[in-house]
Amino acid sequence: MKFAVSYSTPYYGVDPDKIVAYAQHAEDCGFEALYLPEHIALYPGAAVGRFELPPSLPYFDPLDCLSFVAAATRRILLGTGVLLLPYHHPVILAKRLATVDVLSKGRMRLLTVGLGALPGEARAVGVDFGTRGRRADEAIDVMRLLWAGGEDGVSFDGEFFAFDGLCQFPKPHGVTHLPIHVGGSSRAAARRAGRRGDGYFPGGALAPDERALQMDLARAAAVEAGRDPETLEYTRSGAIDMTADEVEAFAAQGVTRIVVGATATEPERQREELSAFAQRFALLDTTEAGTRA
Repeated sequence: MKFAVSYSTPYYGVDPDKIVAYAQHAEDCGFEALYLPEHIALYPGAAVGRFELPPSLPYFDPLDCLSFVAAATRRILLGTGVLLLPYHHPVILAKRLATVDVLSKGRMRLLTVGLGALPGEARAVGVDFGTRGRRADEAIDVMRLLWAGGEDGVSFDGEFFAFDGLCQFPKPHGVTHLPIHVGGSSRAAARRAGRRGDGYFPGGALAPDERALQMDLARAAAVEAGRDPETLEYTRSGAIDMTADEVEAFAAQGVTRIVVGATATEPERQREELSAFAQRFALLDTTEAGTRA
């Protein structure tokens, strides 16, 4: 099992020193990765299901923030949970992701993408809310094509994006393409993960039967697409105080990565919570926690 942490600026705040300290301590504790969420713009009345989002919530741009974190860390992988893929042009996004990966020496490896649930956010960036699923599928194909393309250039002719003989350098650090995980809470997201994703990161508000059904759908979709379903990573959100039995239960469901976040907003208490989790699950393989040079 792999363990990662999340950092929610709407909850923890946007103090850059606190973000760096959180990431550095997570790294020193042995956590695999740091995840950041995304919203590009909010508005009064914006809601996800029954939950209304206050329009003043301060969401950082996740890639800019992860690049900032990368400069202050050494090993921790960089992730999004989730980046709203339909609201980004894939040619520009491919360049940004490759840049962060090169500058971080190969740590932009847990990109998780979703569709977004706010129609007003889609309108604000000129995207038809009803087509965002097809747009996301096409964007994944475009980015992988650009990352793998050589000096002769690559071409694409799709519903939303088109280009001919395009070259994009630099390439991601030492790989043909960056892993792309798919997030979401729908059966369509599960099928997308199987067809195109390197992993699936479903939402937290799912009944156990629906969760199992979605993972089965993801694996079946992988088989139909001629892909090996055993290579599909399965990421879930967990609680910072979860027990060994709860982790074992996740593992029995096929989960390969658990993402947790501190409940506290005060830095010292956050450090205590991350340290306690790391000690409970023997993440620490050094004695450097809290003693960064």
